[in-house]
Amino acid sequence: MADLNKFFKGIIDVDEKAIVICDLSHTIIYMNPAAEKQYEKSGGGALVGRSIFDCHNPHTKEVIIKNINAMKADRSLNKIFEFHKDRNGCNDDVYCQAIRDENGELIGYYEKFEDKNLYAEQGEMNV
Repeated sequence: MADLNKFFKGIIDVDEKAIVICDLSHTIIYMNPAAEKQYEKSGGGALVGRSIFDCHNPHTKEVIIKNINAMKADRSLNKIFEFHKDRNGCNDDVYCQAIRDENGELIGYYEKFEDKNLYAEQGEMNV
């Protein structure tokens, strides 16, 4: 069987949107190149190994903890809307996305950005 880790990393690394992966102790374990660039002023790739809470305000910390607890309690809950980011040309919905093992246990999470402008453009192209 192929080394799936290489393929999964390849998928994450070519994503144009930031992906920040955390374990359940809220430690950043990986940032794709888009995330390193987006969070460059906060330390970029040097944030790996640090707490996600080092670069979030207290309100966001509460939201993250609430979302993780909800995903721990409900195995069917894998994606939770966090906020809409609309500034500097950005029009993204931001979600907390579960990472589960083969038994469905929550083992981590990542921040997922979905570009609302992209969806609008794709919808126009499909008309």
